[in-house]
Amino acid sequence: MRSPTTVLRQPESTRESRLPADVQRLPRPPALGRAIELAFLRWEKRRLAPTERFWRDFGLSIVSATPLRLVARGAGPAPCIALAEAGAQDRFVGPAFLMSADTDLHRYVEQMGARWLPLDRLPAGGRGVELLDPSGRSVWLLQDQRRLAPLPLRQAVAPGTNTARDTPRVNRTVRTPIEPARVVRLGHVVLQTVDFPRMADWYLRVLGMIPTDVQYLADGSPSLAFCRLDLGDQPADHHTLVIVGGIEEKVEHSAYEVLDLDALGQGQQVLRAQGHRHMWGIGRHLLGSQLFDYWFDPDGFEYEHYTDGDVFTSDVETAYSPLEFGGIWAWGDDAPASMKPRKNLRTLLQVFKLLRRKAITPQRLKFLSAALDAPARPWL
Repeated sequence: MRSPTTVLRQPESTRESRLPADVQRLPRPPALGRAIELAFLRWEKRRLAPTERFWRDFGLSIVSATPLRLVARGAGPAPCIALAEAGAQDRFVGPAFLMSADTDLHRYVEQMGARWLPLDRLPAGGRGVELLDPSGRSVWLLQDQRRLAPLPLRQAVAPGTNTARDTPRVNRTVRTPIEPARVVRLGHVVLQTVDFPRMADWYLRVLGMIPTDVQYLADGSPSLAFCRLDLGDQPADHHTLVIVGGIEEKVEHSAYEVLDLDALGQGQQVLRAQGHRHMWGIGRHLLGSQLFDYWFDPDGFEYEHYTDGDVFTSDVETAYSPLEFGGIWAWGDDAPASMKPRKNLRTLLQVFKLLRRKAITPQRLKFLSAALDAPARPWL
């Protein structure tokens, strides 16, 4: 039996204006433009058919499927939120962002060497440019994408939730259909990078995003940033892009909003029944507050269903907290071991190469290890 003196705790956040002297602020470079939406994500796949099956079971609506290209949308007005093209390997190609009407795309061509995209490459018309981020990943900046009529969704059941204090649902039952969790929209993407300062500076400058929550290592240096769109007085998701300092350049996961908790649960039931590989959930995140459920696609890429996330207007101040592995969720099963670097020969060789070319310092590696190795739920 656990001791009655066990202390349950969560990491505490501090507003940027009240940061102690030993915590470094994340620099905010002048922005070249302003992103207003994460439009879609692009993939290269050796086989498109398994991805199409997973996307359908995950709740995406297939717009077109050919031997060379797979396009999917959500139930919202975005014409495309996922694009996969046939290729020689299974890889994440990069994100595409919708930019504000007052963003001048020519500035990216003139100042950053962006190139104009051929119109036939854009799945929803309009125009756009392509940049390469510091890791060499392709990033598309788009304008004038056509919008579509939303697809039908069932009525939400959450407003009729009965609690111990209030019972608005009288003589009515909750019978949600057993069906895939209909994805409404693409919510966010999480990118890991070895050079966190450089990557954060690049994306904040290119997209004009606002850090909502920043997490720092034991030496006070920022190492993770949850960034939201700058939509002025219009509330924006707690994060649309997350940049994580780590030991490799990769996409960690992409996240898709569903209607409510019942959609999350029924979606999990359908995905399990169809034989897909579950990763983590259901639980609730701490930073962002989303209820979540994570899955692997056939090629091992991580996908998240979520609902009930935080939203903020542009005037809300950035918050800072220590980087702790337990900081990514408030309740639910412990995060799986796959969310941490595997302690094997491959990882050891990878770290050795980083140290040899001075891409990471021994001190930073020590602080990263300390943040990830500490037990997230020591009371469990």
